Amino acid sequence: MTARRDFIKSSLVGTAGIAIGGMGFSAKSYASVMGANDRINLAVIGIRNQGKVHINSYCGLKDSHNVQIKTLCDTDEQLFESRSKIVYEKTGVKPLVEWDIHKVLDDKDIDAVSIVTPNHWHALATIWACQAGKHVYVEKPASHNIWEGRKMVEAVRKYKVRAQVGLNNRSSVNVREAIRFLHDGSIGEIYMARALCYKGRDSYGVAVNGEPPATFHYDRWLGPAPWRPYSEKRSHYCWHWYWDTGNGDTGNTGPHQLDIARWGLKKDEHPVTVYSDGGLYGFKKDDNSPKTPGRMVYGEVEAYGNDRTTQETPNTQTCVYKYSDGTMLEFEERGRFTNHEGYQGNEVGNLFYGSEGYLEIFNHNWRAFRHREKEPFASSKAENEDDVINNHWANFIDAIRAGNDDLLHGNINDGFMSTCLPLLGNISYRVGRKLTFNGATEKFVNDPEADELLTRKYREPYVVPDKV
Repeated sequence: MTARRDFIKSSLVGTAGIAIGGMGFSAKSYASVMGANDRINLAVIGIRNQGKVHINSYCGLKDSHNVQIKTLCDTDEQLFESRSKIVYEKTGVKPLVEWDIHKVLDDKDIDAVSIVTPNHWHALATIWACQAGKHVYVEKPASHNIWEGRKMVEAVRKYKVRAQVGLNNRSSVNVREAIRFLHDGSIGEIYMARALCYKGRDSYGVAVNGEPPATFHYDRWLGPAPWRPYSEKRSHYCWHWYWDTGNGDTGNTGPHQLDIARWGLKKDEHPVTVYSDGGLYGFKKDDNSPKTPGRMVYGEVEAYGNDRTTQETPNTQTCVYKYSDGTMLEFEERGRFTNHEGYQGNEVGNLFYGSEGYLEIFNHNWRAFRHREKEPFASSKAENEDDVINNHWANFIDAIRAGNDDLLHGNINDGFMSTCLPLLGNISYRVGRKLTFNGATEKFVNDPEADELLTRKYREPYVVPDKV
């Protein structure tokens, strides 16, 4: 990948004049094109769990891509010291810290932002960043609901910035190879794909309402979501499991696998029907049993075996989508104890079924099987994990320097289209029935109850505007 990046950068330097004229840049859009030797100053907005991954990734690009993290932003100031230390130790520069996103976006020296906030902030932060002329890397799912996701696409196009969605698999060498293999017809005509998320999760428990920590700007953290009292088990990381702020594991891990499925199926349109069902299984219903000792899990929060929980989203869910030509896409989430699928048994991945065989993608590797044969007839080679981790961020920087959306592996439109899949599944689950979707209008057919879940009531002043 290094050779490819060097080629792109050297080509841009040598043909800058031709590129600007040939691409038809306006004077305004020309300003967004970075020179190969210009430093790109970044702000990371949201620096807890995945935010720490972003920090490390950009620090790793300091020398190869002349990138510098100028500012770290989070509504919880408790994180500032530890995250600043990472940047300083890896780059020799101490970043600024700020809890107010407006001050970050007002900084004219910042060229791009990485948005790693909870899901309910993705759209508004992205739109504000676009309006401020910043390039955007936004984590998956691109948006918390479908309507605001469309507004993100409109904002990116209107303000002519680059926007990368954190669907990292699109920058995996082996995954890209697998998709080419599928598109070349190597397993025949593909009629179905399965996206899998078998991530075991214990109960995150219950906590009484109270006062937020003094370091935590809770009102700003809530942002577009309705006001409610602070609860430890509905804030940091636990926000995933409540509809106001998250989308469950279907909208957490699901977007990665649903994106690969849609990509492999070559579906650049919305499905015409969706049906989802499931529930929250395996947890105690009351507090009459002895408590399970807590253990720290990913997200820097405690989990408690099968204790009672106030979680709203399902931990077991199946979604079935059908496209206009009859092609099927299935998604399955199993959040408790389960067997696995695939050649060697895997938790997260994809299966594609064709007229001449099937192909599986797991852990950035793939295998293809002919007919009912037990051994693969084609497979990937081992991939360097550094390429998997760093390439998606490097790809974002390459596209900024080129001023070219076509270089982006996970552009805003692909991110939006793939995000719509888990969001559609969750709407079907919540209303309890199969739905028909009109892709042209992005509304359901004769179903005003389902249409209400395409957007939300925004809390002033955190309103996603109709006109961006």
